[in-house]
Amino acid sequence: MTENSIWKMLDDLSTKRGISEIVINGPNSVFVERAGEFIGLNVNINKKDILDFATEVAIFNKKEFSNNDPILDGRLPDGSRVNIISEPFASSGTSITIRKYLSNNFELEKHGALFNIPENVVPFLMALMRSRKNILISGGTGSGKTTFMNMLLKEVDQGERIITIEDTIELVLKQPNSVRLEAGLDKNISMSELVKNTLRMRPDRIIVGEVRGAETFDMIQAMNTGHDGSMTSIHANSPVECLQRVESLFLMSGFDLPYHVVRRYISTAVDYIIQLGRGENGRRKVTQIMEVNSMEGNHILTTSVFETENDELIFSGAVPSSANDLQHKGDLEINYWNTL
Repeated sequence: MTENSIWKMLDDLSTKRGISEIVINGPNSVFVERAGEFIGLNVNINKKDILDFATEVAIFNKKEFSNNDPILDGRLPDGSRVNIISEPFASSGTSITIRKYLSNNFELEKHGALFNIPENVVPFLMALMRSRKNILISGGTGSGKTTFMNMLLKEVDQGERIITIEDTIELVLKQPNSVRLEAGLDKNISMSELVKNTLRMRPDRIIVGEVRGAETFDMIQAMNTGHDGSMTSIHANSPVECLQRVESLFLMSGFDLPYHVVRRYISTAVDYIIQLGRGENGRRKVTQIMEVNSMEGNHILTTSVFETENDELIFSGAVPSSANDLQHKGDLEINYWNTL
């Protein structure tokens, strides 16, 4: 890549610990996020360097960035995620947002504290993966959905065939029999079409980085048709809001279905919702784990299994209906619930 002021700044910042985000709002407005707080940098970047950087990033990602294509999502050579939007849509100049690539060598058993997960909750999460539960990871921007998903994927057996679909590839797979599909490389092929195509690829599990539109319908269908252990993330601030958002996105597929039918699809497809959030200090954490049960009337029944109290994730006292399954298929100890 060409040595301009942005590449040089990124190289300098690569040696700094704890930086999770770098934002360039214009030539004289650069900030980094560290521990949940934005810090302004005393740097000046000329407009030409910004445009040259955008062009080089587009070439690296084999995408277009022009007046006709003013928004670019992609990756940097180090794996960091980047979003660029040009003038006049960004009034103060072309805007660049970089989500720094963080090592994804985290494991539940060794690094649960990264998400404020108590040691006694780790076996439960491992059992969810081993017993092939369908999981929605819910969280707001910057709550660590991708990092957490990577931690869970490390619990999948090496012999399973996994297909992943992402806008920008960030998931790390150790399983040898896996295929990684990337959306956005061709405007004529939607995320929804890629999810449909995975059904013809003999997957054991289907993993979608994040659902944002009509692909939600296809993901729910896949969960309902024998692809147990599938997983996706969704932007929502609570498990209840997560279910509401899934319902709304499901209806975006264009099917004119009654609400109670949509909710029944969701209730039979999804087994658990894991909610992520951030504490006051900006630290990422699991705030709630909710089991999705059956329907009663027009409402989806749920059970909050673990929830936050005094900033700690604790057992709610409600044993999930899938407890036997978690024991027999997920190797969860028979007396696990009595130890909490």
